[in-house]
Amino acid sequence: MENQQPVRQLRLVVEAEDYDAALAFYRDVLGLPEQEAYQGEGDARVTILDAGRATLELSNPAQVRMIDRVEADGQPSLKLRVAFEVDDAAARTQRAVDGGAELVAEPRETPWRSLNSRLNGPAGLQLTLFQELGDQD
Repeated sequence: MENQQPVRQLRLVVEAEDYDAALAFYRDVLGLPEQEAYQGEGDARVTILDAGRATLELSNPAQVRMIDRVEADGQPSLKLRVAFEVDDAAARTQRAVDGGAELVAEPRETPWRSLNSRLNGPAGLQLTLFQELGDQD
């Protein structure tokens, strides 16, 4: 049993003042499939959305400043930013804006060969949508 990964899942828990709007955006606009949903006393509700594979990216302040320069023309990111890998960053960014997200920075190619955009989404989350572009040949 020593070879088992000690942490099996990363779950980001977000309190959403406008729960219905946040659910509609992340489930219906971004397309995160509903995995589970529960209701409790006093209108308590939670929905768990499947966001695919999870990673925890830790960056020092210099790295964050560099990413902010590349991704958002130097506009500082929030302390917590959620990044979603998508197949078509341009189309998904437009869909997110149409669905209520605030555009911070249009999709742009990064030095690490991805197409990244930055948005402010519901529930106070800052988002990066990124598309891996692959190796340059």
